[in-house]
Amino acid sequence: MDENNPVEFYKKLKEQLTETSKWPSNYLYKFIVETETDKIDRINTIFDNMGAVIDLKKSKNGKYTSVSIRVDLASPDEVIAKYKEVGAIEGVISL
Repeated sequence: MDENNPVEFYKKLKEQLTETSKWPSNYLYKFIVETETDKIDRINTIFDNMGAVIDLKKSKNGKYTSVSIRVDLASPDEVIAKYKEVGAIEGVISL
């Protein structure tokens, strides 16, 4: 994400999602977080009760965890809203 201009980043993302997907759609999020923190639980809470499938995979040395989340969403706006919620968690890297 362009941290210098998040408004422009999300505007461009919305355009891309609108052009490349039919909505509602199944969307895949990918995040990287430090393993030994409460951040994974916080991410899980954001996607709780949405029917999301969450897959965790630790890095080779176990310091980081890849969090993949597949979830059905109604629109690009919903995708962006979830990115913003997760983005509020310090230290989470969105891929």
